[in-house]
Amino acid sequence: MPNLQIIVASTRPGRIGLPVATWVAAAATEHGVFDVELIDLAEQNLPLMDEPNHPRLRKYTHEHTLRWSATVDRADAFVIVHPEYNHSYNAAIKNAIDYLHQEWADKPVGFVSYGGVSGGLRATAALKQVVTTLRMVPILEGVPIPLVGQYLNDDGEFVPSEIIAAGAAPMFNELFRLHQALAPLRKRD
Repeated sequence: MPNLQIIVASTRPGRIGLPVATWVAAAATEHGVFDVELIDLAEQNLPLMDEPNHPRLRKYTHEHTLRWSATVDRADAFVIVHPEYNHSYNAAIKNAIDYLHQEWADKPVGFVSYGGVSGGLRATAALKQVVTTLRMVPILEGVPIPLVGQYLNDDGEFVPSEIIAAGAAPMFNELFRLHQALAPLRKRD
């Protein structure tokens, strides 16, 4: 089965992103068309971009970059679970994206965004501009979560409404469809 990476973009203490991403990973596993891998940027612990060479050259000098490259390289599709900060995405996801270049190419990406009333949609719109530059294919189907705090139970687990939960399957279906279409482009000589 193809590999779907659920990337937790928020790294701050007390973040809501991890419970949301845990729900996304469970929903993707239940959906059944991908092998699912939860990737937590807090665990990747990438410093602010510190490679001396441009990422498109793949001449990485640091162990953390080599590990990050191998992680992203093995993915066939992504879901980025991200907050909205000041009408845009957070710095940790931009830094993680900027570390690499070729590893992202020709892979579909979906977005699960969260925040206040907008549900993170402004951040998703901004992120879509970034990922297309790396030849990733952002999909229309996504899961915006407005007023996200109301969906955390007393144990800190994310429990979505029926409407929010219903958005996951169409996103996974489209990711799988585009994965199949883009797979031949990822075969390198």
